[in-house]
Amino acid sequence: MDLTNNKEVTALLERHGFRFSKSLGQNFLTAAWVPRRIAEEALIAPGDGVLEVGPGVGCLTVELAEKAERVLALELDERLRGVLSETLSEHPNVSVVFADAVKADLRSLCGEYFGGRPVRVCANLPYNVTSPLLTAFLKAGCFESVTVMVQKEVAARLCARPGTAEYGAFTLLVQWYAEAEKLFDVPPDCFMPRPKVTSTVIRLCRRSSPPVRVRDEDFFFAVVRAAFNQRRKTLVNAVSAGMREVARADVEKALAEMGLSPTVRGEALSAEQFAALSDILYTPNAG
Repeated sequence: MDLTNNKEVTALLERHGFRFSKSLGQNFLTAAWVPRRIAEEALIAPGDGVLEVGPGVGCLTVELAEKAERVLALELDERLRGVLSETLSEHPNVSVVFADAVKADLRSLCGEYFGGRPVRVCANLPYNVTSPLLTAFLKAGCFESVTVMVQKEVAARLCARPGTAEYGAFTLLVQWYAEAEKLFDVPPDCFMPRPKVTSTVIRLCRRSSPPVRVRDEDFFFAVVRAAFNQRRKTLVNAVSAGMREVARADVEKALAEMGLSPTVRGEALSAEQFAALSDILYTPNAG
């Protein structure tokens, strides 16, 4: 069966009584080149394990099974149990677990299913949970790389540079843990049902260490969040308003010490500059 053929997939889904759910963000691929190229770009080496989230009918899962030692697919929608049982029956190295990936203990699952081998994430992510999933992948610290399809505008945010409209707190979070790279775009006509937006496949390669050292990582991210929660405000106003423990005068003094204007906004600062700012503002009881 061709798992990207519109007619064959439609017949498969009808046979199992499946209907698409908007609330689950379900858009299945119908262009064979897309899952093939995603798998090729995922840096999978012989012996690797791969975690997939949202396998749909399994078109990407099959490609991953050809390259990886073992594949674990997490699927939230129980209605796809019969579909995946049929489409993946010839791939004994694939395990399907019906669970919410956002709530799952990813480190435990990796230990249970991959037995210490290197693990990568490769998935066509449900758009409605992209941010929490990427955060979970990066913070789990057990994945060598994350190659996923997201909305094009999200990809722009993940790969943004200081001084651009797309640059924000989520950019800094992702780039703190990984090096982000845009790979290729996927137009809406490659899906069923057809989404209203263009998608982009990105690859995040885990850093061995953060790009810069800070005195306290939680405090660093608190400063970053405060800076972008009210991004139209100056950094002085945004940080002093968003962090009760930080006085306006201290932010002004810190910026002066760094040689920055008191009217600078958060989007102008690099990770290194945010690190310097948070280190100046940090006191042991501030975090």
